[in-house]
Amino acid sequence: MKLHSVTLHHIRMTLKTPFANSLETVSDRELIIVEVRDFEGHIGFGEGVAFTSPWYTEETLKTSWHMLKDFMIPALKEQVLSHPSDVEYLLKGIRRNPMAKYAIEGAIWDLYAKRERISLAEALGGTASRIKAGVAVGASESETMLNEISKRIEEGYERIKVKIKPSQDLSLIKAIRETYPSIDLMADANSAYTLNDIERLKALDQYSLLMIEQPLAADDIVDHALLQKELATPICLDESIASYDDARRALNLNSCRIINIKPGRVGGLSVSKKIHDLCADQSIPVWCGGMLESGIGRAHNIALSSLPNFTIPGDVSASSRYWERDIILPEVTVENGSITVPDGYGIGFEINRQELERVTLTKETV
Repeated sequence: MKLHSVTLHHIRMTLKTPFANSLETVSDRELIIVEVRDFEGHIGFGEGVAFTSPWYTEETLKTSWHMLKDFMIPALKEQVLSHPSDVEYLLKGIRRNPMAKYAIEGAIWDLYAKRERISLAEALGGTASRIKAGVAVGASESETMLNEISKRIEEGYERIKVKIKPSQDLSLIKAIRETYPSIDLMADANSAYTLNDIERLKALDQYSLLMIEQPLAADDIVDHALLQKELATPICLDESIASYDDARRALNLNSCRIINIKPGRVGGLSVSKKIHDLCADQSIPVWCGGMLESGIGRAHNIALSSLPNFTIPGDVSASSRYWERDIILPEVTVENGSITVPDGYGIGFEINRQELERVTLTKETV
């Protein structure tokens, strides 16, 4: 493969309902859509999932655009690629910036699969034809969250994730469990706690949670190991796992019993697959987290989630959960609690060019 051109689309999509956690409330989601074209006319699409402010990681949409345009695209444009995994090696001289790396690498994975006339799931080694769907419920008043959980259960979602923080945790989880005693329920803390909160976190053990996600600092592995020793509930690491080596170290320290794999957070689908394989070898289950993606990023998550060790339903919800209209055709749907893994070439969805143009703020072709 040799890239003929790369087009960056800066888009803005309005969420149907603002999404809140302990750190931020997102109403409008801005994203970078990366469109790569080879000399034979094949086109691949990827998505940059950095937010406009550095609340989740240090990356922002503007820094990702800069890194893509000024460093990553020039580094790849003159290369002949034999496989998408080459991208990781070719960009290794650029430190961090995993979301920008994922944006271009994901587009090249889609391009590669289309050239090979196979699905992205098959290209990655996926085996599932359907994946179980989970859903995240943003932070709000308890009654509002209970009403939304009821709606999501009616829609067929098999795992519910709720946002917690010290001012909204025990009473919230108790209320949910009293209303829904048997649902698969997990709590996402987004680093809202410290080791001083051990007793408070231990009190959550009584509610049979599937996991507590990222209770401590976003860059921590050591303190999570201390906390996991005190908890019966499995800890799941999210922000702490920014690379394959982070995952390896966390497992060596017993810092968690579950890992959330977000390809944008770890730097691409190739790294995601390596982390998946590492966890599978150590019998550590994984699941695919969401970043409020458009349908393009969602399609990549579906393909990744078809790998065999993604045994926990991920945050791979229906398009209609977030958007009045998505930028792919057909839109992602959930049926009986699961999503069909497309078997068409590449990501398996067509791009709704009219909608993509409508939500595009600016674009630039290199």
